Amino acid sequence: MDLIPDLPNEIALECLSRVSYKQFATISSVCKGWKSEISRPEFRRNRKDTRSSEQLLFMTQARVDQSRKSGVPKRFATPVYRITVLELGSGEWSELPPIPGFPDGLPLFCQLSAVGPELVVIGGLDLTTWEASSSVFVFNIISATWRRGADMPGGRRMLFGCASDGDRTVYVAGGHDEDKNALKSAMAYDVARDEWASLPDMSRERDECKAVFHCGKLLVIGGYSTNAQGRFERHAEAFDAAAQQWGPVEEDFMETATCPRSCAGVDSNDLYMCREGDVMALRCNTWQA
Repeated sequence: MDLIPDLPNEIALECLSRVSYKQFATISSVCKGWKSEISRPEFRRNRKDTRSSEQLLFMTQARVDQSRKSGVPKRFATPVYRITVLELGSGEWSELPPIPGFPDGLPLFCQLSAVGPELVVIGGLDLTTWEASSSVFVFNIISATWRRGADMPGGRRMLFGCASDGDRTVYVAGGHDEDKNALKSAMAYDVARDEWASLPDMSRERDECKAVFHCGKLLVIGGYSTNAQGRFERHAEAFDAAAQQWGPVEEDFMETATCPRSCAGVDSNDLYMCREGDVMALRCNTWQA
């Protein structure tokens, strides 16, 4: 069956590849053929090859609602966190629809990770009960809809590291449990299958660590142990998914013992982080301003 009547399929694909991502939800509702085509990884690769794809930056941003109070004695207004999207090419901003069941904003300290055409939101503090959540929600950019994923197993955890291989898997490592014990356990979430799998434990407990996907491996940076409580460490360790094992601990991965939460990877090869007012880049195994 032709994608577009009276047009060769290769020409029809070129037409579809030039449609803005904002119209994906519309064109996916036209017919099953169009929905199937724009959902394929080959379609996304073709958009990149023909420079038709848009670069999108997803951010959690706070909006202060003066009508909502935090409940503390001074009754400060409580910020409401939403997911906003910046289209880098046009400079246009937009906002994703709220997660079902969370009309008052994202769970506090939840983690976000991008996998193919989807955005995964994991865990955080429920703003109603103030309890740690194990919930998983997935936003599909093609259909512009949310769906509920399988809950994160192994008990509730907070302030964990979270990173994606960009293809189909989100990794969770470290954090702390409900008794504030730092964790060394790690897990992998297959977004397409909606399944969790346990990974071997890390060598160190890592509360408030940072996870990035770097040079084809899951890199977990810094954090602190149960007994250290806030005294961040400089070391890091990497997980090889193909070998299903952790590599040796790099004791001096960071130059200073600091919170690693600002660390970010670019194209899985370069690392950047903020430190004392500077943007630092890891080049030739050395952090440089």
